[in-house]
Amino acid sequence: MSRPLRVLYYNWVDYLDTEKRGGGVTLYQRNLMEGLEGRDNVEAVFLSAGLGHDLRARAPRWEPVRHGPAENGDCRYELINSGVLASAHASFGDPAQVSHPPTSDVFFDFVARTGPYDVIHFNNLEGLPVEVLAVKEQHPETRIVLSLHNYYPICPQVNLWAHERETCEDFQGGARCVTCLPHQHDARLLRGANAVSYRLRCAGLQPGTWAYDLAFRGILAIGRRGLQALRWLRGRGQVMAENRLLEPHVAADRAKAFAARRAAMIDLINTHCDHVLCVSDAVRMLAQRYGVASALTRTSYIGTRAAEFYDETAPAQDNPQKQTLTLGYLGYMRRDKGFFFLLDALEALPPDLAARLRIMVAARAADPATMARLRALGDHLAEVIYHDGYTHAELEAILAPVDIGVVPVLWHDNLPQVAIEMHARRIPLLTAARGGAPELGNCPEMVFAPGDVADFARRIQALLAGEISMQAYWHGAMRPVTVPEHLVELLEIYEEHEAAP
Repeated sequence: MSRPLRVLYYNWVDYLDTEKRGGGVTLYQRNLMEGLEGRDNVEAVFLSAGLGHDLRARAPRWEPVRHGPAENGDCRYELINSGVLASAHASFGDPAQVSHPPTSDVFFDFVARTGPYDVIHFNNLEGLPVEVLAVKEQHPETRIVLSLHNYYPICPQVNLWAHERETCEDFQGGARCVTCLPHQHDARLLRGANAVSYRLRCAGLQPGTWAYDLAFRGILAIGRRGLQALRWLRGRGQVMAENRLLEPHVAADRAKAFAARRAAMIDLINTHCDHVLCVSDAVRMLAQRYGVASALTRTSYIGTRAAEFYDETAPAQDNPQKQTLTLGYLGYMRRDKGFFFLLDALEALPPDLAARLRIMVAARAADPATMARLRALGDHLAEVIYHDGYTHAELEAILAPVDIGVVPVLWHDNLPQVAIEMHARRIPLLTAARGGAPELGNCPEMVFAPGDVADFARRIQALLAGEISMQAYWHGAMRPVTVPEHLVELLEIYEEHEAAP
């Protein structure tokens, strides 16, 4: 009997992280690991990096995960003291994101001592220097797979969203990156916070418990005061350096560094990766636009458990007698997600259209002014239904009254999980023409120009007038991919022979 296929997965956060950091990618990684459990023909190992640090400065090392759930403890590892802080914002613009030999050497050592691996699948590159892709030179028989769940190799902000207000189509040779973040975290303070958290977790204390929270806040406060005192003694004061106006030559040098970062990352990907998996066609086209070799890229829609609803749910039929429509918005009250655009667009609707429209919003409450705007819509629309966040167990009830899901994103959202959740439940989607969400419905009549209030209103008018056939919508819609189906596709990719040079 041949040995099983050995796969090493990487993401910056443990897929069993008790704080559920990493969002949809962590959930995806957990689904992969669970889906591969019990298979005789596959052995999966997992590594994370960028969060675990020692209280004293020490060299990078790797070890089995020493905290969190005991589940799968024999295949979960962590690289401690990485020179690259995770997530991306924590090390924004740090040259170590490209190269940090001490960390890379430990990664290479991990692969050599726990391998051999047939496949190394990076579900992220945050937390490691991207030069680790050169592991291909040491193990040419190992296939290197990179999944693009965000745009980290292209954008240090990861989402091509500039200054927290607009999509970034041109980084101006790196100049826009220099001032992109309104506030840049202090790396030493973050590393110290991670070290405290790591030590408390290893001692058996878990985030969310009173013992952990009390100890964490107390130790961190002492560390923060010490760091502020050190700055004062050095004449730096307590003002963050990034808030001062940069000298032109300094800004120019930093711009060049950001441009070099992008070029180096794209070059390392093109040189060492066998496959670059893009979670939507939109991501694939954008990756190619920024220089990822087209021969490497392929669209691979991620598997989701929500897909199981699709075949079990009958789509609603056209009803020309229906006088009102209920729109549904899931997710976050954030500008990049299009929430504030949605408020603008609904407020601007003519009274005759607004009176026939309801809106259901399920998102954690924002600041008082935003909540006041949402409540005020109740005087303009037929009704406002609000849920202060939601759990997956509550989605069925929350989405029950929704006729049309709205995905008004302003950034290049790869493939929003909220869009998949609604689409899988046979709720047709009205989407902005940006990111991967329009690919689910594949219906141009249900797409509006991103950020365009007038175009949004035209789509609403067409829906209320019954001009868009839901039967036609579902006839052309994409069937979502289940986790088992996605695993079959991944295994086929893993087992493909490398193309001849």
